[in-house]
Amino acid sequence: MKKFGILLAVLLAATSQMFGQGAKNIKISEVLINNTASLQDEFGRHEPWLELANTAFSTYNVRGMYITTDRSVLNPKLTAPQRISRMSIIPNGDARTIMSARQHLLFHLNSNPKQGTLYLPVPVDTAASNWVAIYDGNGIDLIDSVTVPLMRANESYALHKDAQGQYVWRVMQPDMVTPNIDNDQSMVESKAARLKRDDPHGFGITVLSMGIVFFCLFLLFVFFSIFGKLMVKRNRSEKPRKRQPGRVSPEVAKAMAESDAKRHQRNDQEIYLAVIAMALKQYQDDIHDEESGIITIHPHHSKWTRV
Repeated sequence: MKKFGILLAVLLAATSQMFGQGAKNIKISEVLINNTASLQDEFGRHEPWLELANTAFSTYNVRGMYITTDRSVLNPKLTAPQRISRMSIIPNGDARTIMSARQHLLFHLNSNPKQGTLYLPVPVDTAASNWVAIYDGNGIDLIDSVTVPLMRANESYALHKDAQGQYVWRVMQPDMVTPNIDNDQSMVESKAARLKRDDPHGFGITVLSMGIVFFCLFLLFVFFSIFGKLMVKRNRSEKPRKRQPGRVSPEVAKAMAESDAKRHQRNDQEIYLAVIAMALKQYQDDIHDEESGIITIHPHHSKWTRV
């Protein structure tokens, strides 16, 4: 029985050590305090937010952990209940708190917990620097913390890895803020920021755009010029060539002329005959009435006829 108790104590110690190591892999990845036009929540509001990152290759559930901006929790004389009363707990019952390997999770600060699991009533001060920390579920072990300096609106304070693999904090411009994704993706200067830095007045991009337009127009001009010439050449090659009359002797030419004259004369005679025949037919049909061939004589009496 005594051996069983010792084994159980060892297992409990190993389990707590394993979970303690898992909690240590949770890091504060990015914080944005003064949010006026950056990330918008599902209720259409711009609220301060904090992003956690699981730096391990294993899954860890952050439910039951605490987030705070109250520096008084650093007082070692505070008991665990006293410290917990000054912090905000991450609620359970939400699958989103189960963070897989290299996953990021964003919490809205200074908000109403009734809006959802990821809304915490953690107060922030937009006019001063803010100390932000996460504690383990026992309310005693400090997992991670960072002091966010006073920054301009919509700038974030993000954690990155330098060339030596060490974690360093950097102020990120509004167009380089990376909520819910890896912060190292923003280390490369964006095209918009580079263009704004190299060409602040926009003259370069104007000249470049006009050059591209005129170059495209020139290419179109060359293309249609060549295409038009090819089509004209093709049409000319497809036209039937006119037969050039061959040279004939004067006798042959005279005979051909006489033959044409006779053919025309014969055609004229046929036309004349046809016209005369039609005229006779019309005269026969329209001028002469048809006679019955019967003569009727009516007697006429006068005084001279009497005897």
